[in-house]
Amino acid sequence: MGKLKKYKLKTHKATVKRFKVSAGGKLMRSKGGKTHFRRRRSQRSLNALSKLQPVDKRDLKRIRTLAPYLGLYKSNPRG
Repeated sequence: MGKLKKYKLKTHKATVKRFKVSAGGKLMRSKGGKTHFRRRRSQRSLNALSKLQPVDKRDLKRIRTLAPYLGLYKSNPRG
């Protein structure tokens, strides 16, 4: 009798595209509202939209369920 087979978990690809893991291990997200009605916003507020924000701790469990391998593997192993 062999070992029990462990199954791989499927990654939710949209979640992987929306979140990144920082060098310190925090889960980071980008801000919304960057595509529509940009002309009437000040340059300062537009620059603030481009910065990443840490994910709230209440959402971590859900994101980790959708993307269990997020941050474990690098997309470019040579770089």
